[in-house]
Amino acid sequence: MKCYHVDAFAEKVFEGNPAAVCVLDKYPSDALMQKIAGENNLSETAFAVKEGAGYHLRWFTPGGEIDLCGHATLGTAYVLFRFFEKDADSITFQTLSGALTVLKKGELLEMDFPAYELKQIPVTPAMEDAFGVKITEAWMGRDLLCVTENADAIPTLTPDQAKLMALDGLLQHITARGKEYDCVSRTFAPKLAVAEDPVCGSGHCHIVPLWAQKLGKEKLVARQASKRGGTLYCEMHGDRLSLAGTAVLYSIADLYVEEEN
Repeated sequence: MKCYHVDAFAEKVFEGNPAAVCVLDKYPSDALMQKIAGENNLSETAFAVKEGAGYHLRWFTPGGEIDLCGHATLGTAYVLFRFFEKDADSITFQTLSGALTVLKKGELLEMDFPAYELKQIPVTPAMEDAFGVKITEAWMGRDLLCVTENADAIPTLTPDQAKLMALDGLLQHITARGKEYDCVSRTFAPKLAVAEDPVCGSGHCHIVPLWAQKLGKEKLVARQASKRGGTLYCEMHGDRLSLAGTAVLYSIADLYVEEEN
């Protein structure tokens, strides 16, 4: 089995968010895909299977399958455009979150994603204790999204993983209005055995709708302020949004794995 290691939302290797991508004739068992994701120990391993004119796509974290992942979708599209669909300018994936289309626009790959509906919830001492910063607003979609006015603090935060685990939401995001960028953020996913997701596409399906509404604009440039860092070029389209970025190939490996009897 071929496994491609791609840095998504990156302009060069060692930036952005690494994802493993396996393009297959058919899916192996869920158990084997989970073991591969655990062995890769990246925030996501994507498995894509050709289906009609497009592909079926699934994403596994080391802690389990997830319903939406932006950077691994970007990484999978990069692999398909480069090695499998060289003449294509768009690829549509069937996923647990419905149909997702990726367009090739020069150097950028643009993804069409659903925006999460957000509900404002009370800020709690537990949130501030977990993140270690004053929080002014809290919102809930699939994930918990906390807002702080202290943008300068975001890159250096060292949240308590056990306390994050106790908070609601599948993932936990912290965001602020940016200076050089429209917004900055970081993403943590201890419930999925991922301490920090360096650049989170599905997280920006929470972050971008919030800042688009706050800033009164449809086009935003978002920065994930993790140690690796990554930039997303975003635009709202009603209840959906486009997320665009670049990707680079780090490695191609052969996986010597087989199903257990």
